[in-house]
Amino acid sequence: MKISEVTVTRREMAELLPSEPPGSLGPEEIRGRTLVSLVSPGTEIQAYLSDSPSTPGYAAVFIAEEIGCNVEGINRGEQLFCMGGHRSLQQLPSKSVVRVPEGLTPEEAVLARLMGVTITTLMTTLARPGDVVVVTGAGPVGYLCAHLFSISGYEVLVVEPNTERCRIAIESGLEKVFASVPENDKINGSVALVVDCSGHEQAVLDGARIVRKGGEIVLVGVPWSQRTNLTAHELLHLVFHKYAVLRSGWEWALPHHASGFQPHSIYGSFRLALRWLADQRIPCEDIITLHTPENAQDLYQGLHHGSLEGLFQIFDWRNHNQ
Repeated sequence: MKISEVTVTRREMAELLPSEPPGSLGPEEIRGRTLVSLVSPGTEIQAYLSDSPSTPGYAAVFIAEEIGCNVEGINRGEQLFCMGGHRSLQQLPSKSVVRVPEGLTPEEAVLARLMGVTITTLMTTLARPGDVVVVTGAGPVGYLCAHLFSISGYEVLVVEPNTERCRIAIESGLEKVFASVPENDKINGSVALVVDCSGHEQAVLDGARIVRKGGEIVLVGVPWSQRTNLTAHELLHLVFHKYAVLRSGWEWALPHHASGFQPHSIYGSFRLALRWLADQRIPCEDIITLHTPENAQDLYQGLHHGSLEGLFQIFDWRNHNQ
């Protein structure tokens, strides 16, 4: 069995290379050919720019072809979502997969992984439907976050300085989209929750200026690098005097699986995301770009230099695995 895997071999060099086949199939495991795998721009670009070799990957959809003897409720030929890497074959425990709803394309289904990032915030926030939520940054995570809160009954404002991303957000049905955080009497002090998906300290500070007393500022975007010369004092002053909650948007604040006293979970979030995607509640048309795994280097170079079209970049393994 020949297996291929996208590998960062050195700084700014990604290749599709042969990979070791997995071990024998365990009784609780499922194995099958990968259909698509999702690129997470921020995380994977950091790996691409690292001097250390790595095998990136964030999520995948594969077809169940071999099923362990103890696995129940999954049939051969079904499409399954998983947190798998950019490799031609997936092999995982059955508890680590979610069935893709019928009629949902693999390239849409794999977006559930990025939706899960901010579903955790949706599950843990003190803000309630009807409250004003500001999402700063309308990249892949922020775009999905804005739609998640919108369909959950919140009044959503999106802040994104990039004109192309603003266009995508507006055309998707998000009505209140701004190039910068709006500051006016109607907005100031009325925002229950700011979800920063940019990782930019200016966006966090601007969000703190408009949040209401006792409101939340949740940091989802990774601050990969310093962007400004702002001081911590500016932010701390606002947090202190507004009694605001400044916290991490750590998606793993939820357990992987539900239990008796914890009904919400990571995999529960994935099931919810897949259901909403299948119900076409998240607009995905014309914002997904497919790439062949053989062209991994071109994809990562395009991400690094901001030259790719579409909001979501996905490896398509279907021709590779024929």
